[in-house]
Amino acid sequence: MSDNPEVGDLVRVHTESGLILEGIVMPSTEFSSSDVLVIKLSNGYNVGVSRKGAKIEILRKKAVDVGKVSPPGTSRISGKGSLKTSLISTGGTIVSKVEYETGAVKPAITAEELVEMVPEFLENSSLIEVFELYRVFSEDITPEHWSKLAQEVAKRINEGFDAVIVAHGTDAMAFTASALAFALQNLPIPIMFVGAQRSSDRPSTDAVLNLRACMSIAKHAPYGEVVVVMHGSTSDEYILVHRGVKVRKMHTSRRDAFQSINDIPLSKVIMPEGKFIQLSNTYLPRKKGELLVRPKFSDKVALLKFYPNMDCTLIDYLVDKGYKGIIIEGTGLGHIRGPCIDSVKRASEEGVIVGITSQTLFGRVNLKVYTNGRRLLQAGAVPLSDMLPETAYVKLSWIIGNFPDSEREERVEMLTRNMVFEINPVHDMRHYPRWYHGD
Repeated sequence: MSDNPEVGDLVRVHTESGLILEGIVMPSTEFSSSDVLVIKLSNGYNVGVSRKGAKIEILRKKAVDVGKVSPPGTSRISGKGSLKTSLISTGGTIVSKVEYETGAVKPAITAEELVEMVPEFLENSSLIEVFELYRVFSEDITPEHWSKLAQEVAKRINEGFDAVIVAHGTDAMAFTASALAFALQNLPIPIMFVGAQRSSDRPSTDAVLNLRACMSIAKHAPYGEVVVVMHGSTSDEYILVHRGVKVRKMHTSRRDAFQSINDIPLSKVIMPEGKFIQLSNTYLPRKKGELLVRPKFSDKVALLKFYPNMDCTLIDYLVDKGYKGIIIEGTGLGHIRGPCIDSVKRASEEGVIVGITSQTLFGRVNLKVYTNGRRLLQAGAVPLSDMLPETAYVKLSWIIGNFPDSEREERVEMLTRNMVFEINPVHDMRHYPRWYHGD
């Protein structure tokens, strides 16, 4: 007769097929079948085992209560180096850690646990701070979260921190990185967004190397920009540093999922030695003057993807709901179907900014080539060159949030002005040096 194990128990399972597995019982979710027991094997992977016909032995009872997590807050420890380092946690895979006593994944990390994962923090920092700001999935982050995060980062810059790292879920990381790039200008240090495609309990985790690279970037990077620090290959050869307003997650699960679009990465860090290599000579240098903080964002901006036979009243609906800005992902050079152009004209006449980007991502919007493009220009649409759709959405939200009394023409001027290299002034990418494969 099988035992009835609890979450956190170490068990041995004899399956009906004769397979013998040992592992820690993991918590079930709302999607779990009651007939399946999920256990974490010693190699870090989870497996589901059918209870039907299986014999389950409890080898060891759980040692502590499952799900007992300390409340959000700050932890600090002293190190041996010279940097003053802060890691601000917003949630995501990178700050999740398995408690093998319970089998549960704890969505929090302390300064002690960070040093345990990445000893380089202790070696390079005189002070290591971990501040847990949020515990949210990245897709649940809103403009309100961006505003609070920007203020917390600004606070640490003003307190003299040399390295500020934001641990963030990867799915919507590009949105938040763009938000901070506009909210915080004249940066004296790089603000590093770091995520993980594989949790720290897995043998193939990318969390540790991504974090290790941050120490090298903090010491050697010449730029004061918001950047995304992630694997550059599926192996552990090097980490790439992408400009926050020119990066997109291009794969659901690969460790090298992030790619610079219409740009090259700012730098790379060769692993495991942590050798820093600057790749681009186009960047915002570290500034020693006063930090410019404009952390407000409007929730009355929408990002709309055009599709064949799109209902044009979607644009009218947004105008009627009081939206102040609409970013449209058009096809190719930035086109939408002809019948929708009247809705764009109406929006523009009512003071709504309609910005045009491209679904193709690579290349630039050009509304002067084809008839519908020229008609869009006449209707008041604003072409946004090679700006990424999500960056354009964030930038327009930032403009409307921080300059609520400005006229439409002023907002259009700001939207099309290149502020933090969200628009790449180089048309021919062959002018850039080769950065891949170590060249």
